[in-house]
Amino acid sequence: MTNVDAAEGARVYDLDRSYVFHSWSAQKALKPMCIAGAEGSYFWDYDGNKFLDFSSQLVNVNIGHQHPKVIAAIVEQAGKLATVAPQHANDKRGEAAQRIVEVAGGKADKVFFTNGGADAVENAIRMARLHTHKHKILSAYRSYHGNTGAAIAATGDPRRWPNEYSAQQVHFFGPFFYRSEFWSTTPEQETERALIHLEHVIQFEGPGTVGAILLESVVGTAGVLVPPPGYLEGVRALCDKYGIIMILDETMSGFGRTGKWFAFQNWNVEPDLIVFAKGSNSGYVPVGGVIISKEIAATFDERVFPGGLTYSGHPLAAASIVASIDAMKEENIIENAASIGENILGPGLRALAEKHPVIGEVRGLGVFWALDLVTNRETREPLAPYGGTSQAMTDLVTACKSRGLMPFVNFNRMHVVPPCVVTEAQAREGLEILDQAFGDIDSYYQG
Repeated sequence: MTNVDAAEGARVYDLDRSYVFHSWSAQKALKPMCIAGAEGSYFWDYDGNKFLDFSSQLVNVNIGHQHPKVIAAIVEQAGKLATVAPQHANDKRGEAAQRIVEVAGGKADKVFFTNGGADAVENAIRMARLHTHKHKILSAYRSYHGNTGAAIAATGDPRRWPNEYSAQQVHFFGPFFYRSEFWSTTPEQETERALIHLEHVIQFEGPGTVGAILLESVVGTAGVLVPPPGYLEGVRALCDKYGIIMILDETMSGFGRTGKWFAFQNWNVEPDLIVFAKGSNSGYVPVGGVIISKEIAATFDERVFPGGLTYSGHPLAAASIVASIDAMKEENIIENAASIGENILGPGLRALAEKHPVIGEVRGLGVFWALDLVTNRETREPLAPYGGTSQAMTDLVTACKSRGLMPFVNFNRMHVVPPCVVTEAQAREGLEILDQAFGDIDSYYQG
């Protein structure tokens, strides 16, 4: 471990608390962890406390921390051309776009680069509205699409409530068999009823007013909700029937997270627009973008696209994407994520559920899993309320961190989301810590 120095850690903490304003937080009570370094699937603080990163920070460090090939590419690009205005071409932006289109396949034709996932969602919505001349955007209640105007309005979770300043956003219920809104008794029935519900929303809103349906291919922050069989294909069919653009948000699920380049590739579906960000370069340099179909791109052949960003296709970000995609191919990182999910995490988490009744459901793919935590398996009463937390969840996080594992939790869920490069030994280490941590909170189960 490098940079372990308690005095330096104290200086970093004082600087942060004196000058830094944190996101999604009341500022006064914050006590942020001060990170000194990281490597692979681990990071550590200035006191030498080391953590197995089962959060991938914000589910974005897919290639792991400090991957040498990506770091080297950023350094090389900084020495060659650190920045350039987006109206000029640069080699790495073109190479990054080419690689992204190739791994996306299907309808993918062009890439519009942004600074992250939220502004990618903004621009995908803009493209859909301009292409269709229809203004409404449909999105799911269980979703998160980013913290900018239209993106947060499209979001379903409670962070939307104080931020609803963008108009013409309509929400609907997507499929969630474990907590079905449709009284379904099978996954297939959940698909059928969820699609009927969505078609009714389209009909009652007016097909001539609906420009796009925006969905996370696998819902991320709202619970790692893997769509049941036929659902995404059914949404595609509804979009074709009513002349609606299908936007799939792959900000969290893309670039190996589900064991495929993009999560939608687990099913037989081709979206019109694909949003990406996090895993494309593991957040080493801020970047995101929209992958555009040939048909939509052609809309702007003679018509000005009214959008742009100073850092669109920034050379350092583009170079990091090129290096990340190349490393993922060379090192079989996508295949590793799939194997870890199928052989280690999936079976291991299901074994934990058999041992700890507080785990109501296990769901996921690749290195993208969630545990739905309950106080009673019969009633499925959540271990924390929607939009809030509980002492049980606080104790669970403390139990994990005290044993050297950094978890990702949201409401009543624990998300198990290590980097795509996590090894079998590291995955088993994490499962062992989770077993011990759940042992600490078994007493909260009331069933």
